[in-house]
Parts: sequence; C-alpha cells; structure tokens
Amino acid sequence: MVCCTLNRPKAAKHRRIDRMDFFNWTEGAFATNSSSYDSFETATLPPSKILLTITLSVVAVLTTFFNCLVITAIAVTRKLHHPANYLICSLAVTDLLVAVLVMPFSIIYIQNEKWVMGEVVCTIWLSIDIACCTCSILHLATIAIDRYRAITDAVEYSRKRTGARAGAMVAVVWLLSILISLPPLLWRHYSDDEEHKDQCIIIHHHMAFTLYSTLGAFYIPLMLILILYYKIYKAAQTLYMRREASRASRHSCMTNGSMIPSSYPAGDSDGDGGPRSPEPISPPEKSFSEPSTEETPRERVRASKKVSQSKSHRHDSRSESRRSQIYQAPRISGSRERKAASTLGLIIGAFVICWLPFFVKEVIVNTCGSCNTSIEMADFLTWLGYLNSLINPLIYTIFNEDFKKAFQKLIRCSHYL
Repeated sequence: MVCCTLNRPKAAKHRRIDRMDFFNWTEGAFATNSSSYDSFETATLPPSKILLTITLSVVAVLTTFFNCLVITAIAVTRKLHHPANYLICSLAVTDLLVAVLVMPFSIIYIQNEKWVMGEVVCTIWLSIDIACCTCSILHLATIAIDRYRAITDAVEYSRKRTGARAGAMVAVVWLLSILISLPPLLWRHYSDDEEHKDQCIIIHHHMAFTLYSTLGAFYIPLMLILILYYKIYKAAQTLYMRREASRASRHSCMTNGSMIPSSYPAGDSDGDGGPRSPEPISPPEKSFSEPSTEETPRERVRASKKVSQSKSHRHDSRSESRRSQIYQAPRISGSRERKAASTLGLIIGAFVICWLPFFVKEVIVNTCGSCNTSIEMADFLTWLGYLNSLINPLIYTIFNEDFKKAFQKLIRCSHYL
C-alpha cells in the first residue's frame, strides 16, 4: 500500500484526556501508587474501543490463517505445483506479511491513538506497510496478465509458462514495489511539531510524490486489471460459443440421415454417436434369431418379437440421449459463462471496494490543502485496504476444485499430518 498512514489527520485536542485533572479527581480513591491509576485507566477503556480492538484482531488472525492455509496447500499438494499457482502462493506470502508485520502495529497505534514504539520501529513499519501492500496489489495485476496470456495464447504460452518464469515475474513485482514505495520514504519529512511528535506518518511537501506513488501502486494496476479481465471475459465467451456451435454441429451431423451410411441400421451407433462396424451376433441373440429343432413355431415368433422390441428400445434410448445432449449443451455453456463472469466480478469488485476509497482519499487530501479527514475515517479506509489481504486467498482459491480438496485434507488433518 502506498502511504497507508500518509498525512494521518491531526488528533483532535478535545479527544485527549487531561490526565492531571483526571488524576486529581480520583486521587482520594486511588492514592496508593501510580500503578493503581494505570490499571484503572486501562480498565475503563470505552466499550467501542474494546470492540474495535477485538474486531481488528480477529481480522488479523483470519488473514494469517487463510494465507497460511493456501501456502501449505500449495507446498504439500503435488497437483498444485503449477506455475500459475506459484503466483497465488507468492500473493499469499505477501498478504501473510501484511497480517503479521503490519496489522498488529496498526492495532496498537489505533488503540493508543499515538505511536509509542519509537522512531526506528516507525520507519521499519512504514517501509513494510507500503512495500507489502503495494506488492499485494501488483500481484493481482500480474495474475491477471498470466490468465490473459493463458486463455488468449494457450498453445504458445503453455511452453513459456514455467516455474522459472513465474519466479522471474515475482521478482519483478517485488522490484517494482520497492521502486514505487522507496521515494516517499527517502524524502520523508521529519517534523518537530508537537502535534506530529507522537504520530507515525509520512510527511512531504511535494505533490509529485503523491501522484507517483498512487499511480504506480493503484491506479495503473487498476486500469490494467479492468482491461485484462474484460478481455478475458470476452475471450472466454467467444470460446464457449465456438464449443457450443461445434457440439451442436457434430450432433446435427450424427443425427442427419444423409450423413449415416445406409448399410448400418439407425440404432447401431456407439455411445458417442458415431457409426460402428457390424459386430458378430452374440450367443443369446443367435439362439433367438435362428431356428432350433427344439423350438416350436410359436416360440420362434415370440423370440423374434423380443429381439425386435429390444433393438427398438435401444434405438429410442440412444436417440433420446442425443436429444438431451443437444439441449443440455447450451445450458452447460451458459452456466460456465455465468460462473466465469461471477468469478471475475468478485475479483474486480473486492479489489475496487477495498482499495479505491483509500487511494481516492490520498489524492484528495494531498492535493487539496484545506481538505482533511477524521482519524476514524482514515483508520477505516486503511483497514478496508488491509481487508483485501483476507479476501484474496478466498477468492483466488475457492473456485478451484484442486484447492478445495487440498483444504479439506489439511483441515481434517489427514494424509499430510
């Protein structure tokens, strides 16, 4: 994420508690020592602050769990050892870093309403925050590029889609993330102002840094993702229509009398609809079709009727099967198309909902001198972006049957543990 705490709004002075007045007011009841006062202050946290801390902690734990699940599933399941899944694994590693190295410090920051861990830790936290969130967004764009190439140039790209190529793509993503996030950190302005002394923020006086960071970390990847997934959807739609037309044409040829050799009866085609060569009569059919010295004329007539009824029944069932396949093909294609559209909609929708509000706020606040947001709104938009690290492992794996089976095995603690 670019400048996740960029220009964090100034804390309102009326929100700060005058500790001396509060201490004098409670001096009669808590005059034993300072630790009693501290324990009382901790115990009287507002219920809303306690609920907020618990909620954010649950988000951090779930983000850690699901990303660890994805990483473990890919590592231990041989069927998932595919270059496309290596990108998913790298995305999960990046989101795991956000959950472990970024979210806990943000929770402490929000709870205390000031930075209490020193300047060095602040610089390290900001560096990890910006680099990991930016890298997570660029991973989504890289996955979109990989899927676009796989569906539009399947034959040629299948030769190039190797583990080494996936590793090179991951390295490029991390390099771009560092290049995008490094300039704001290097030119960070350290303020001695009392209002900013207890805050961990990035302050700079150049609008160019804001535009450079937001464009590289979000707006350019967003445009790339929208264009690529639109092309993926159109390519998939065209592919489904071609398959449907080919399937309908094949069934039409098989059911057209002029296309079936006249030497084969209508019911003597195999299960896939193609004509088959005449086969020798099986022993049961031969005993019914040929006269026997032990059979009476009436029995032979009954036997011949049974044979003709059996052939007629097989012919009707095969014709019905062909008709059902012809009518079912458009429904299958339509359901697949709807599933593909819903999957793409979830991917794009989750990304836009999580990150667009934050980056719109960043542009407005840093380009408009009189514009500002409250602390609560800034924290909400920041954590809305963090939430994307929880959604990513769910969206990018839940529609894959191989991942589902791997998750079930891991959750049941069987086969691998």
